[in-house]
Amino acid sequence: MSTVRAVILAGGEGTRLGVLTTKRAKPAVPFAGKYRIIDFPLSNCVNSGIFDVLVLTQYRPHSLNDHIERGRPWDLDRTFSGGVKMLQPYKGRFDTDWYVGTADAVTQNLNVVTRNSPDHALILSGDHIYNMDYRDLVAYHEKHDADVTICVLEVPWEEAPRFGIMFTDDEMRVKEFYEKPEDPPGNLANMGVYIFKTEVLAKLLREDDKKSDSAHDFGKNIIPAMIDQGYNVMAYPFNDYWVDVGTSEAYWTAHMDLLQSGPPLNLNDRSWVVHTRSEERPPVSIAVNSSITHSMLTHGNQIAEGAIVERCVLGAGVYVGPDAVIRDSIILNDTHIEGGAVVERCIIDKQVNIGHNARVGRVDDSQDRFGLTTIGKNADIPANVTIGCNVIVGTDATKQHFKDKYPNGNIPDGARIYYTGPDK
Repeated sequence: MSTVRAVILAGGEGTRLGVLTTKRAKPAVPFAGKYRIIDFPLSNCVNSGIFDVLVLTQYRPHSLNDHIERGRPWDLDRTFSGGVKMLQPYKGRFDTDWYVGTADAVTQNLNVVTRNSPDHALILSGDHIYNMDYRDLVAYHEKHDADVTICVLEVPWEEAPRFGIMFTDDEMRVKEFYEKPEDPPGNLANMGVYIFKTEVLAKLLREDDKKSDSAHDFGKNIIPAMIDQGYNVMAYPFNDYWVDVGTSEAYWTAHMDLLQSGPPLNLNDRSWVVHTRSEERPPVSIAVNSSITHSMLTHGNQIAEGAIVERCVLGAGVYVGPDAVIRDSIILNDTHIEGGAVVERCIIDKQVNIGHNARVGRVDDSQDRFGLTTIGKNADIPANVTIGCNVIVGTDATKQHFKDKYPNGNIPDGARIYYTGPDK
């Protein structure tokens, strides 16, 4: 059998996710109550029988390092048959900086990627939500004797400018590639999942590394160069659920997808388990006269008497107080929502406190803007305040900070509240 080494690019800063990536890398962002985003490509690897995995980190890697450690939850704590290795940028014989692009990240670790000469290198993004059996991809790649095979899917035409767009012949050979075109000629999008012949990848990366005018990126440089030079570049069509949760809106929408009747991503499929590192938490506690509909609860949740939870995803240890109401929201671990509070259409990070009778966010589909309100980690929302739509509250914001900036307790739509120190 051929050998495959997976390389997961997990260094993304994820600035478009706002406060969720202030203190963590994008692949470490929690998802669906109990997971982190990187759990999906990691689980795809082990479910596909790929146990040789490199994770390339960069921006704020501590959460990822703590989460993955030696990889035991994914059966990747192996010594002689691969296992998982966490690799960060380093300074060695020659000065190196943070990774310039996706290809540069692999180039800086090329000696590890090519060690023991695996037949194929599977390049993955650490920040996409999907289930894929990579064995089918490897078989397709080998059947067509491809130098590289690129996973593609059809996207709505209005979203095509956000992606690299492929133009293929009838046999799915890639003839042209357009990186985020303003006027796309098609809607067959690059998913950022590649499988290379390892020797071809190494040759191309070494050549690209010498080019001072290159962005050292797979989509911008490596793939177009391969097409121009006549390499066999194949497209592999993927027809299942896949989403790049690169913005707050996409992150929120992906969670709402999970709450559908018959969700497009089935987390209950025991033949394709999404593995993760779980904490020891008590069972969910639901008090009398509370109401929970179209929602996902996680271990350690406490729902007090009279509380209402509608279309929400709750992370571990979330408390919802008496007569509190939360709708259309994502609440991450150990957030405390006091009695009488109302939370609507929000993303609330870990360890936030929402005070008594506070009103945060609002369901208002009549607005032109999306209307999400996002609250950063450790923020302390005072009692009785009203926070409008499309508000961003930064990490560590304090009650005094709110009082100083909005003494009347009314935070208008679109406000930005960032904690910048004890005197501001």
